[in-house]
Amino acid sequence: MDAVVGYKLFVGGLADTTDDQVLQEAFSGFGEITEFKIIKNRESGRSKGFGFVEFKDEQAMRDAIEGMHGQNLDGRNITVSEAKTRGSGGGVGGYNQGGGGYRGGGGRDGGGYSRGGGGYGGGRDRRYSEGSGGGGSDAAWATARITINGLFRV
Repeated sequence: MDAVVGYKLFVGGLADTTDDQVLQEAFSGFGEITEFKIIKNRESGRSKGFGFVEFKDEQAMRDAIEGMHGQNLDGRNITVSEAKTRGSGGGVGGYNQGGGGYRGGGGRDGGGYSRGGGGYGGGRDRRYSEGSGGGGSDAAWATARITINGLFRV
């Protein structure tokens, strides 16, 4: 379950041309902003198309969600919602939902191919049953292995 972060908003669907100044101006009418930032690619410096705006109080945040969600900013309809903390393991990922990245989930036993902790490789000992310790079935794992063997000649 994701936890709400202070009075911070997630702003998605931003145009490449939208900069921090435009973001601040668009949201400043709803209340005092304590922080604002458009997230950029480290290598190219270009916008990733989303950013965050943090307000001093909750009512300003709620007003901004109501007033800005779905509105046009620099030619794009933006998405505005409460920001959530990242889950351990890299967010939504894996073969069949669940949190995680390549090996899925946080912690020593997390992960799995399907459901469970998410991710591709499974947790410790590569358990193949559904649940937090792994996920998927022997057949699903065999299919993935066949696919990998076919692509990479392992």
